[in-house]
Amino acid sequence: MKSESVIKMTDQEAIIQLYREENEAMVAKNLSKLNQILAPTMKLTHMTGYVQPKLEWIDQIQNDEMQYLSSKEENIKDIEIYDNQASLIGQNQVQAKIWGGGVNTWPLQMKMYFAKQNGNWIITNQVASTY
Repeated sequence: MKSESVIKMTDQEAIIQLYREENEAMVAKNLSKLNQILAPTMKLTHMTGYVQPKLEWIDQIQNDEMQYLSSKEENIKDIEIYDNQASLIGQNQVQAKIWGGGVNTWPLQMKMYFAKQNGNWIITNQVASTY
């Protein structure tokens, strides 16, 4: 038997990395990264209750309707993994300018949902609140 020299991330490490990559991509306005890590059917439920489709959210980031200026991670908790489904709660201090409002910093809590497809994890749903 041949031993693998490639170190493979655990499922837990992979979903935490996806959460962090999304926060980095939002701030960097890295639309191709967001498109890559978000499922085509991903929905983001905002604090207002508005359920936003993936492409609309990416479009609003591109057009500066949603400007994410910084995101400082404070906590990742409640990680649950069941076969090819997973979830976690991430808490970040997010400085942003949203839909024409002023710059604010929110204690943003994201309940993130993931699915493993073809061996890779992808973000399938997100629900925003504050903490």
